[in-house]
Formats: sequence, C-alpha cells, structure tokens
Amino acid sequence: DVQLQASGGGLVQAGGSLRLSCEASGFSFGDRAIGWFRQAPGKEREGVSCLSDIDGRTYYADDVKGRFAFSSDNAKNTAYLHMSSLKPEDTAVYYCAANLVSYYSSQYYCRYGMDYWGKGTLVTVSS
Repeated sequence: DVQLQASGGGLVQAGGSLRLSCEASGFSFGDRAIGWFRQAPGKEREGVSCLSDIDGRTYYADDVKGRFAFSSDNAKNTAYLHMSSLKPEDTAVYYCAANLVSYYSSQYYCRYGMDYWGKGTLVTVSS
C-alpha cells in the first residue's frame, strides 16, 4: 500500500525558510519519480519541483528557482523541499507525489502530475 505523508508546513514571515518532508512507504525511493506540488487558494495545482530517474535532473518551476531545493534520503525513503526567501505568493497547500515507474522527464511529471499523492501540508507566508 503506497502512502506519502507531507509535513513541515507552517506560518513563516516573508524572507524566511521552511523545510518540508515527505515520508514514503510501500515502495522504495530509488529509480522512481518524486515531486512536490502546490495549490494556492483559487488557483490550479502546479508542479514545484520534480525528479525522475529517466533524466536524473531536478526540475524547478521558474518562480522557485534559486529559492527552493529538492533533496532525498533514499535510506529513509524521505524527500525534502528546502524553501528559502519565501514570498507571500508561495502560500499554498504543498503536496508530495510519486510514480512507482518512471517513464518521462522530471518536467513532464511536474506539468502533468503523478499517480500517488499524499495529504498536503499548509505553508503560509505573511508579508
């Protein structure tokens, strides 16, 4: 049974930092596609950062490049999203997602989504 659990959200002032964690169970992290997505109130879900073993590159959405960093600890089956220089427009519910079999690029998965989703964690950035 595949499960993903995102945590680490909270309230932070603009310019601050947070680290989100995504603990996975039911599958092994290696050689898969893992991603972070977010949905702000009244907006569509968007891919923030994704990693697929097909291209081995970490994709970042343009508006988070240089501020967010994706990392993973395969031994712990945990992915992280390190967020810095946070802006009020980063306020959203953040979700982690995964594909057990990776066929496409990191950018593709961030654009079109993945098969398995965890419950989100709310990040609120105050101005």
